[in-house]
Amino acid sequence: MDGKYQVPKPVNEPIIDYSPGTPERETLKKELRKIRENKIEIPLIIGGKEVRTGVKGECRLPHDHSVVIGEYHKAGEEEINKAIDSALKAWEKWAYYPWEHRLSVFLKAAELMSKKYRVFIDAVVMQVHSKNPFQAEIDVAELIDFWRFNSYYAQQIYEDQPMYSPTGFWNRMDYRPLEGFVFAVPPFNFFSIGGNLPTAPAMMGNVVIWKPASSVVYSNYWIMKILMEAGLPKGVINFVPGDSKLIGDLVLDHPDLAGVHFTGSTSTLRFMMKKIGQNIDKYRNYPRVVGETGGKDFIFVHSSAEIEEVVTAILRGAYEYQGQKCSAASRGYVPRSLWPEIKKRLVEELKTMKMGSPEELGNFINAVIDKGAFEKIVEYIEFAKKSEDIEIIYGGGYDSSKGYFVEPTLVEVKDPKSKLMEEEIFGPVFSVYVYEDQKYEETLKLCDETSPYGLTGSIFARDRNAIIKAEKLLRYAAGNFYINDKPTGAIVGQQPFGGARASGTNDKAGAMLNLLRWVTPRAIKETFLPPRDYRYPFLEED
Repeated sequence: MDGKYQVPKPVNEPIIDYSPGTPERETLKKELRKIRENKIEIPLIIGGKEVRTGVKGECRLPHDHSVVIGEYHKAGEEEINKAIDSALKAWEKWAYYPWEHRLSVFLKAAELMSKKYRVFIDAVVMQVHSKNPFQAEIDVAELIDFWRFNSYYAQQIYEDQPMYSPTGFWNRMDYRPLEGFVFAVPPFNFFSIGGNLPTAPAMMGNVVIWKPASSVVYSNYWIMKILMEAGLPKGVINFVPGDSKLIGDLVLDHPDLAGVHFTGSTSTLRFMMKKIGQNIDKYRNYPRVVGETGGKDFIFVHSSAEIEEVVTAILRGAYEYQGQKCSAASRGYVPRSLWPEIKKRLVEELKTMKMGSPEELGNFINAVIDKGAFEKIVEYIEFAKKSEDIEIIYGGGYDSSKGYFVEPTLVEVKDPKSKLMEEEIFGPVFSVYVYEDQKYEETLKLCDETSPYGLTGSIFARDRNAIIKAEKLLRYAAGNFYINDKPTGAIVGQQPFGGARASGTNDKAGAMLNLLRWVTPRAIKETFLPPRDYRYPFLEED
């Protein structure tokens, strides 16, 4: 079939609010109960086939860890090798698929998730990730956006052709998929990232080994199921939960590794990059590494800021999804003139936040993801309690008897280089350093120099000169910078997401920039009337 095809121009997926009295709210409650009451078995998906190894892991609810909603089979060495073989076999066809047919698979998956499975998938994310309805809904909507916008960006890449071909010549660009397979390793915190990391490379013709985070295998499995229903050919994406070290060692040692698409800890990405460096002589090509690794995200307040806006930004930015977002506000810089009122209002509002199971729709705060995360957050809280230079203004409580619950915690630090201002906690703990109003510029520089990360941050001010100064001095402190807004909530097609420094390679998920990493361009020049004599005019005698 011939034609110049146009991917439908995307718009961001509308959000379901699940307000009282709506039919979606009642359906959601039913789906939440079904998930809790019906345990499922999750196989590997290799070459389009279900594979069961008998070595299993459990899917437990973070907010009620006595409840097992599923068991998943773990991949061993044999299964990983089969997955790689299946991917490489699938590459032989998928790399040459017409681009419009590749993208149609993901556009259909977006429709399935948007309409047929929407409320069910929201319920899955609520239970598995312990998210309230709004946090689950924006997460699911983001994956729908990824599939639609990335399809549109892919078309734009293919349309980017040489601007000039002289008469007698035709210059073209061929955007080839990488030669080999891509290793996709998403984190637990975002369902949307779980789906985007394997599918963004696949859209561009690549084949993928997908190792989901162990704590959210259940939700990621449903992404795989929807992709298969949408017509994803066998072997293009292989779903292989299991031990991170075992899978990582086998995959990173393979000569056909073409790329890594990763979101997780800085230490893990650095380990993978070192491993790739050690193996560099093995590979057929230099593997592409695209990684996003977290942050120590800030809210910086100028004395001209609106107090109510600052308070709301801190409450949402620091405590939504229990602070388990890469972009979550974790440190704040507040002028002394505004701190008493901001502190007062924060405490008043924190007292209104209900904490508990996401199945009770009035809860704003839910559980952190698992025991390991709980214990890490508790270590920071206990450090704060014992430190003479830190005051816990609100919270500091925790309880893991039923679920992994940590109170939203607000602390004030005297030392701006305290570990609570430097290190990523990945939990509902927000640390404030109070600075003297006249030291605004000096404190901006302090903010830039304190943490090794560079993911997100925001400035609150009405004074335009203060905003300009902050935008300049914090230019490299955040890959996503917000003016008078919280530093979370990047939207596909509006704010491409990613940071540099210790926060990653800044390849911007939700933009064409990310998809360009999954192609290796070929320039083609066709000459219609080739020369028939090697001699140039300058060779002629005078």
